[in-house]
Amino acid sequence: MPDEDGYFGEDIAATYDESSADMFRPEAVDPPVDLLAELAGDGQALEFGIGTGRIALPLAARGVPVHGIEMSRAMAARLKDKPGGDAVGVTIGDFASTRVPGAFTVAYLVFNTINNLTTQDAQVACFHNAADHLLPGGTFVVEVGVPDLRLLPPGQTAVPFRIGPTEWAFDTYDVATQAMSSNYVTITDGRAEHWSVPFRYVWPAELDLMARLAGLRLRDRWEEWSRTPFTGESAKHVSVWEKPLD
Repeated sequence: MPDEDGYFGEDIAATYDESSADMFRPEAVDPPVDLLAELAGDGQALEFGIGTGRIALPLAARGVPVHGIEMSRAMAARLKDKPGGDAVGVTIGDFASTRVPGAFTVAYLVFNTINNLTTQDAQVACFHNAADHLLPGGTFVVEVGVPDLRLLPPGQTAVPFRIGPTEWAFDTYDVATQAMSSNYVTITDGRAEHWSVPFRYVWPAELDLMARLAGLRLRDRWEEWSRTPFTGESAKHVSVWEKPLD
């Protein structure tokens, strides 16, 4: 890991919002905020991997008290510098194990952040951590892609997802270990720069088992935040697990 901020240090945090600009558009932000505000009700929301506040800030603006756990101090500093940032609490730490005060009606992970935990044990611990923070009847929400293994011909380990004249990006997969990495190459003034982030891909059914181990049960699964039905052709899913009332 590069430094105490993990793979999202100052050099990444400085341009994160710009490089992910499509994810900050209202059509990408409003649907998850609508659903999370509904699930939060009159309670509090806890975000795992809060980043620069893409979801937390508009959710807090709806009147939902939001707290976040974030490993990267550089990313958290960007959140705090934004309008409304002082209303969102942030605890620096690993969201698989870091505890914060209070009880929450919804905890959530968005934009494939569950994959930042690169072992199965850490992903299981994340579900336990979410369950420990939730009130009875509370929900844990995860947005994550379905692994693209059907795009891999025999003998190939990489799948490109961005190709341009000065930048390209590709994912690599190890199907034996479920390890993967996202790799980004940019050309600036004839000089190539490479950034790589490790992940662990995870299947929907595997996540359901992790939830059961933590005492949660699946309530809903959709293809998108707009609640489009999830099918065998869905490229990602938004899943909601519930903590039983008793």
